[in-house]
Amino acid sequence: MNTLTLTQIQEAYTNIRSLVQHTPLDYSGSFSSLTSSEIYLKLENLQKTGSFKVRGAANKISKLTLQDKSRGVLASSAGNHAQGVALAASRRGIPATIVMPVGAPLTKVEATKGYGANVVLYGNVYDDAYEKAKEIQVESGAKFIHPFDDLDVMAGQGTIGLEILQDLPEVNTVLVPIGGGGLISGIAVAIKSLKPEVRVLGVQASEAASMRDALKHGHPLTIKTANTIADGIAVKRAGNLTFEHIKHWVDDIVTVSEDEISAAILTFLERAKGISEGAGAVALAAALQGKVNLAGQKTVLVMSGGNIDVNFLAQIIERGLRTIGRSMVVRTVLPDKPGSLEKLLNLVAEEQANVVTVEQVRYDLSVPLRYVRVTMTLETQNYSHQEKLLQRFRESGYPY
Repeated sequence: MNTLTLTQIQEAYTNIRSLVQHTPLDYSGSFSSLTSSEIYLKLENLQKTGSFKVRGAANKISKLTLQDKSRGVLASSAGNHAQGVALAASRRGIPATIVMPVGAPLTKVEATKGYGANVVLYGNVYDDAYEKAKEIQVESGAKFIHPFDDLDVMAGQGTIGLEILQDLPEVNTVLVPIGGGGLISGIAVAIKSLKPEVRVLGVQASEAASMRDALKHGHPLTIKTANTIADGIAVKRAGNLTFEHIKHWVDDIVTVSEDEISAAILTFLERAKGISEGAGAVALAAALQGKVNLAGQKTVLVMSGGNIDVNFLAQIIERGLRTIGRSMVVRTVLPDKPGSLEKLLNLVAEEQANVVTVEQVRYDLSVPLRYVRVTMTLETQNYSHQEKLLQRFRESGYPY
């Protein structure tokens, strides 16, 4: 059979209980007020290995034959599935080889190695790593564990749906990230088999919307690029099994932009004091940006993972600050005489903006004679504050 059932998900729940945590379903007053909804966060970023992926991997590995175990397991992953397979395999004493894209976050690569797996870096995105893994499988005979297009893996991910209904039986809507589709397939089957009236909605990065495009065309197809900060869902081709399940069980799919994802990561950090990777934040981004009407509903956002490279996080925070009006760069020209810069900085101070950096350039052919170019990075409160500041620039005769 190629159809996932509630029974399979319930069996998976029993299979993985000793390894996987029942993660918190946390009510958020802040996000509720921002969305006019009753928002609950399913915190899979607190799961072992920092992601939901260990659920599907653990269920699949629990069902391997003795022969499969002796040959070892093989997987391809942008990082989270890698860690899940590595942990589940190590707990059962099974050797694991994981192929990851060259650009996979360092934290995910090192964590996968830390769980005892042999890591092979290949290609730029998940799909490249997948092709390489299939080559290695032919040579080694290892059991390949697909990150999403596998019923046992989907069943493991579906245990999140069971936990949601246990903790919030009156839920109205669930927003779930989509890459290849294994997570939402499992959750949708679990929830709608028990409560068909609950809306299950998928969220993709607009730069990697392979499942949305598959539904639009009626079949999975390979999109040209999948360049997104949400590396965990940067999948160029939707799964065949997951496509059929999503077509049947999922109510709709929406997309969010790179700036919206960055802003969601920052907002989650500030308001919920939590760390989310790009893929983990897309459901929150969709809610905050009003991509779905959630008014008056009990809504669960699946925060699917928190494995983000610290250096990359700094860049995302800066991008998020720009997106929500908390940071801006202003460039202007001043007369090249004493006191000009002081006068400009006093204006900025009067408007309660904070100077982060300031650069003054005199010897540049693009700068008029007897003038200097000044570039400032400023901390601001919001877009209204920025506009008020720029109005002062205009009134004071500063071209910017």
